[in-house]
Amino acid sequence: MSQIGAPRGRTCSRSPRSRTLRSVATLTSAVLAVTVLAGCSSGDEADEAPVAAQDNAPAARDRVADGGTLRWAVDALPTTLNAFQADADGTTSRIAGAVLPSLYTLDERGRPRIDPDYLESAQVIETEPKQVVLYKLNQQAVWSDGREIGAPDFVAQWRALSGRDTAYWTARNSGYERIEKIERGKNDLEVRVTFAKPYADWQSLFTPLYPKQVMGSPNSFNDGARTTLKATAGPFLLKGIDRKSGDVTLTRNPRWWGQQSKLDTLVLKAVPRAERADALAAGNLDLAEIDRSTADRIALALRDSRAGRNGAQAALAHGPGAAITPAKALRSWALAHGSDDEKAAEVKAARKKNQEAVDRYARAQDALAKYVVRKSLEPAYTQLSLNGESGPLADERVRRAVARAINRQELAESVLKPLGLPAKPPGSHLALAGQAAYADSSDALGEQDTKEAQALLADAGWVPGGALRKPAGTKAGSESEKEESGKKEKKEAGKKDEGSTDAKKRNDDAASDEGLYIVGDDKPGDRPAAPAVGANGPGNGTPAPAADAAHRSAALLARAEALDTGTGAGARAAGPDHGMAGAYAPRGTAAPVTVPDAAKALGKDGKALSLRFVLPSGPGSEALRAVGDRIVRMLDAVGIRTEVVKVSDESFFKDHVASGDYDLALYSWPASAFPATDARPIFAKPEPASDGSLLVEQNYSRVGTDRIDQLFDQAAGTLDEEEARELVRQADARIWAAAGSIPLYQRPQLVAARADLVNAGAWGLATPRYQDIGFKKPASSGGAERNR
Repeated sequence: MSQIGAPRGRTCSRSPRSRTLRSVATLTSAVLAVTVLAGCSSGDEADEAPVAAQDNAPAARDRVADGGTLRWAVDALPTTLNAFQADADGTTSRIAGAVLPSLYTLDERGRPRIDPDYLESAQVIETEPKQVVLYKLNQQAVWSDGREIGAPDFVAQWRALSGRDTAYWTARNSGYERIEKIERGKNDLEVRVTFAKPYADWQSLFTPLYPKQVMGSPNSFNDGARTTLKATAGPFLLKGIDRKSGDVTLTRNPRWWGQQSKLDTLVLKAVPRAERADALAAGNLDLAEIDRSTADRIALALRDSRAGRNGAQAALAHGPGAAITPAKALRSWALAHGSDDEKAAEVKAARKKNQEAVDRYARAQDALAKYVVRKSLEPAYTQLSLNGESGPLADERVRRAVARAINRQELAESVLKPLGLPAKPPGSHLALAGQAAYADSSDALGEQDTKEAQALLADAGWVPGGALRKPAGTKAGSESEKEESGKKEKKEAGKKDEGSTDAKKRNDDAASDEGLYIVGDDKPGDRPAAPAVGANGPGNGTPAPAADAAHRSAALLARAEALDTGTGAGARAAGPDHGMAGAYAPRGTAAPVTVPDAAKALGKDGKALSLRFVLPSGPGSEALRAVGDRIVRMLDAVGIRTEVVKVSDESFFKDHVASGDYDLALYSWPASAFPATDARPIFAKPEPASDGSLLVEQNYSRVGTDRIDQLFDQAAGTLDEEEARELVRQADARIWAAAGSIPLYQRPQLVAARADLVNAGAWGLATPRYQDIGFKKPASSGGAERNR
């Protein structure tokens, strides 16, 4: 991913290892896209997770017609054809998938599988003294120039991406820097790769594989591969890129040794998402990812078609002509033919304009009825990011309170249930539902609970009416001003002693849990109840604030530690976990009671609790903003106020999320099958730079721990698959506990496709098989798929 300069926190990598993203987050609301996957204690859990099946109209190859051109929408023309450069995008990846070798592709459950068109086998043949992987290549695999794919290509890519030669402008190096050497095996079809240290995600390497002509020199890597590829080796060839028309044209590869592509030509057309409804209505596209509004429009056209209504009738039923009543039509006709010539001309122009709108809508509905909407869950999830760099969210108690205030199930249902898709919130930052490694570790933080959210806020010092209270010891008027300068002079002198005294006090408090009670416990003891004001009035009391949160932090870390060591499974089996590690009230805090004064906002030391919630304002961001509105109401229910700031899609990610100019933000990341490698920079602990800024890699919440980093490193360094999954699961539990990222829902994937297009649509987690995409043979048209 491109590294973006940031005024409040730099996203520069601190090592070549940190640049591991396999695809770039699209900086629009449609795909404000976490590279995540894996980490579970057993594969059985994945089978129980709700999964949205692929919806791509599968058909046997003998039922697919030979020939034809597919026009497939992309967001923009590629700025580079080199997938390993910082500005590579989704179009770059799509082209690479069709024209370059992928040693491994992903199946419908997101698991890497050998592509037999390129590999006969690949396996770890030695682990001691060093890891050695032996690749056996398909003997028919050749580049488009006729040269065999072989060890020289592997060597060139390793040297370019290892990070040792800084002349190569690489965006990511992870895995390649662990390779010690690459050699030819017993023959030209064998490649031996020896690693300097073990690497669990070795299957992520050499996909895509570029020819040595591209990787062999810095010039060809940096500049040459931006606009053309000297050789390719896929079912399609890159014919050309037309910047004027916005088309990338791919044609059949005559040297392709595998099953011949069904299509003659594949045209990738640059069509912004906001313009796709019009492009589909004009018949300019055959396949396009779409938003909810366009999907609804197609569904309406299909219902009209089934009901026997043509476009003109539909326009009068629910289109531009729907508001014209007989009375209005009669009055309009009378004015258009009246004696007032000026008024008549004005009305005639309006009638003409309205009729043109009706005609356009009618034509569009007739055209849209020829498409179907294929839907699944996209391999990405939307999260609420909490910026922990500064402000109230720098306090982990406030972050946890935000997390406990949010009903993730309600948010997931609001987005996915109307589409008929599984609406269970993700239970992992590092896996998606259906993947073999999926495990729900969200109980490391806990479910939605208003009382516990309020308890956390009170413990952090945010109480009703606190915005009106001066800090303890504050004096009024000029007396305070006179003393201020004297205090500043004494502050530095006493800082060291004061710090040691406070530390001693904290240690003393943390040494005992006498008098502690758990929020929600029916037996808090016989302590007298202190008045507290609920954020929601009667029934939602809040414990009085207390200075010591050591017990709460210790309890939270204990829960994460239980998951870390595997003891969490037994705890979960004992019964439902309605509480949260960390939602503990400190010693001496009274049980919650209700008093009738909920109107006061929370505050602390004279400052109101308000969080800056940044959302994109573009036309494709309506669904995201609707989710944001729900979150605002949920936070308001516990006394957290929000300042909603809507910014352009273009600046949302670059100028706000990446730079740290936000408190709360909604965005997503694409998925990966290799979490130990790809997810690490997203959750790596930020480190201070020499200029005082933070090196955050891709961790835009700026929340992390050394232990999380260690777990990722250990997972990447073990060759035991079960151990690697367990380590990633442990990392995920700690990510939940840190409360910097709250997964909300897996993104819906909506694709408009021509009704006769097969083996294409909503692939879900799987990699498209480009050579199988095509149109149904006319003879099979009688069994056309039912439009959903």
